[in-house]
Amino acid sequence: MASNRDALVEMAVCGFVSQPALRPGGYVHHPDGRGEMLPGMFGIAFNARVGDRAFGWAGDHVEPGVSIAHPDERADFALHYLSCIGNEAVVTSGLAKGATGTVTGEHARLLVDFEPDILERLNIGDAIQIRAHGRGLAFDGLPGIDVKKTSPRLLDALGLERRDDGTLVVPVAMELPIRIMGSGAELNSEYVDQDLMSGDRALMAELGVDRMRLGDLIGIRHADHRFGRSYREGAVTIALCIHGDSVMTGHGPGILTLMSAVGGELDFRIDPGANIASLLGIGEQA
Repeated sequence: MASNRDALVEMAVCGFVSQPALRPGGYVHHPDGRGEMLPGMFGIAFNARVGDRAFGWAGDHVEPGVSIAHPDERADFALHYLSCIGNEAVVTSGLAKGATGTVTGEHARLLVDFEPDILERLNIGDAIQIRAHGRGLAFDGLPGIDVKKTSPRLLDALGLERRDDGTLVVPVAMELPIRIMGSGAELNSEYVDQDLMSGDRALMAELGVDRMRLGDLIGIRHADHRFGRSYREGAVTIALCIHGDSVMTGHGPGILTLMSAVGGELDFRIDPGANIASLLGIGEQA
């Protein structure tokens, strides 16, 4: 796909490996009010990685790999807004200094994948520098498609197709009906994600959503994510599953916006293997 990649600015941004954090009291609550204390957000996840399941963990909002943040709020926003999926990450301090990884998502922290042997040498507080590249990406001749969080590396790996009528088609692992999209609609679509609502387990099984994997590419119809996240008839959004399921009402696996259009320029086709683990050569899924 012809794009403006030669005009993109590549910059260094930095974050630090986060300590896991819990709310005061520690409990998250099921829809029936039952409280449970669960791990999942921030820190180093040794056994959850892109390509793994999104459902079935004894955790809440499980973030695969390494979660990083910056203590200065404005610098942290730059880390969030400028980093893109597929960007290279380099450890710049500690026992794993010099090791490289890949940005795989953005939640309350930026999410980075490293090989298991590198995880064993990482420590809370280690500095991670990202080569932020992709902000401002646009397709030639398709101004109606808003592109977000997509690096040139990911763009090349997506296997995009162009129909005779000019429509851009993206392979996705599954389609989500917009009626199950929940928490995160209140946020701008450049920042963090939107959770699907997974509390109705029978519906999740009926739709096949309970087979979702971390790193799956997702298609959503009638979802306008150009500036926020709202319903618009005929809109199409392409997204990425970046964290695991939640027991909380209105929450579930998180979906990060990658592309959105409202004028028919964008569509998707189902490819069960459309996961960034295989597309970006990460781990055993490569």
